[in-house]
Amino acid sequence: MTPFYAKDTPRDVPPDAPMNVLFVVYPDIVLLDLVGPLQVFTHATKGEGAGPAYRTHVVSLAGGATATNTILPIGTDPLADWLDPHCDVPIHTVVFVGGDGAIPAALDADFVAQATVLARRAGRVCSVCSGALVLAATGLLDGKRAVTHWEDCDKLAADYPAVAVEVDPIFIKDGHVWTSAGITAGIDMALAMIEEDLGKPAAIAMARSLVAPMVRSGGQSQFSAELDRQARDADGLFSPLHAWISDNLARRLTVEDMARECGMSPRNFSRRYANVMGVSPAKALEVVRVDAARDLLATTDKGVKVIAKHCGFQDAERMRRAFLRVARTTPSKYRQQFRLT
Repeated sequence: MTPFYAKDTPRDVPPDAPMNVLFVVYPDIVLLDLVGPLQVFTHATKGEGAGPAYRTHVVSLAGGATATNTILPIGTDPLADWLDPHCDVPIHTVVFVGGDGAIPAALDADFVAQATVLARRAGRVCSVCSGALVLAATGLLDGKRAVTHWEDCDKLAADYPAVAVEVDPIFIKDGHVWTSAGITAGIDMALAMIEEDLGKPAAIAMARSLVAPMVRSGGQSQFSAELDRQARDADGLFSPLHAWISDNLARRLTVEDMARECGMSPRNFSRRYANVMGVSPAKALEVVRVDAARDLLATTDKGVKVIAKHCGFQDAERMRRAFLRVARTTPSKYRQQFRLT
């Protein structure tokens, strides 16, 4: 990264100039919390053949090499370079990076004071993972909905009771303030910001460049039901069944159908499935259907009735009841809150 100082930038910034994105770090950050979103913003463009849409900078309290949770340190500029009272360089986005050092960083009065001034200058403020603890220390999360890594949600809620902490989403936008769950969720959040700034084609192009499987909406859960199934079924006994269910969601599936697919009697199948997976086959099927419906509600314009049939609920009322049980909200409210615009 080429060192850059805000005070060296001309005051008259062309309208098509790259937008400044500042990553605020401290000792013992999680490297991927930084480099994932950093990669997204660094290589985003305003269109084919266009120049970079953003100019990225990494800053810390004192500047210089900052330790990460890996063997690689990160070169940074002093945070104070952006606080010169004579500097009016626009700051588009400030990103507070996560890591084990977030707790001491949030208690460092000098660091928090400078970070607060910086954040209040920005048009958009966000955090990755436990960076939400530092962002909360600035007071900018007060009265806002927020999320962080599931391991830190209780601490965020306890230390900052004015913040409305949510455990499930991978990222949340509340006004100009964004927060994201753990590590790779920062990439999802950055892609959503690219969509907000540059449009959906630019976000999709970046996702393809990163070989990301899809542009995920914030409404997806940081608790992956698929990963949970894989963890519980370590021997892969029911992996073929789960793949078959996903391929046949629109059908009316019964326990007998699933038992037949596994080559077992319904009674033996139900018993073994519950022992391995920790839930009944019927409950597992409902969760798979709800997860599929979540994706469609957040990423498509399809009507609720169409989605209900596509995911095997047969009608919208059955899907509504399933959403209330699994997601604790209705499909319409879920779409309003998490739709990827």
